[in-house]
Amino acid sequence: MGKPVGMARDDLETGPGQVLARDEGLILTMKRVGAALKRTGIPFALAGGFAAYAHGGTSSDHDVDFLLRPEDVDAALDALAEAGFQTERPPEDWLVKVYDEGRLVDLIHHPVDRAVTDQMLTEDTEIISVSAIRMPVVSATALMEHKLLSFSQHYCDFAKGIPLARSLREQIDWPRVRRNTAGSAYAQAFLVLLDRLDVVPLADTRLDLEGVTEMIEADRRTALVSVPASGGGRDEPAG
Repeated sequence: MGKPVGMARDDLETGPGQVLARDEGLILTMKRVGAALKRTGIPFALAGGFAAYAHGGTSSDHDVDFLLRPEDVDAALDALAEAGFQTERPPEDWLVKVYDEGRLVDLIHHPVDRAVTDQMLTEDTEIISVSAIRMPVVSATALMEHKLLSFSQHYCDFAKGIPLARSLREQIDWPRVRRNTAGSAYAQAFLVLLDRLDVVPLADTRLDLEGVTEMIEADRRTALVSVPASGGGRDEPAG
């Protein structure tokens, strides 16, 4: 599906109502980290909320996320530390963190429990001028897939996926999204919700409803068995 004309953001600050004044510092941080990664030659891609803005969409997330291959994490942290950023290795095993004057950047190497690959950073990205810096940006389709696959028994805020789906629906390959999220009952339920809200018809996703009820019931039974009495689980995933 073609991208609507004029959707690339050369100046994110001017998008009407999309980036709040409080995000201006994050935009500067995004540019600084993106420029530093470009200098290293390490493959990367902009993800998360700012990737949605770069495609001309909206997102409920105001964060700075970059995707990196797992094997590049150490070199990226060393280069960013040398450039003056504060780095952190949190207990979570799917990302590392960078701080720029207190502003957080997530460097994600395993989004939705899948390792970032060369293919993901080349075939599933577009080069876009983002606030005057050209950089690889995760495709609208991959952004939607990552959002849907982040939904689980511990985190399932559909309200955070609707702005992304609504604003980028013409750029998203919906049959691919349906196919690549077929194993998630939460993702399939979200696609039904999009149909009910007249955002994306089920016919456009070619969603086969057969077996969805059984999937949801099986997932519910798994949740009852696997969730400890005290709760717990991964917090809301980035990206």
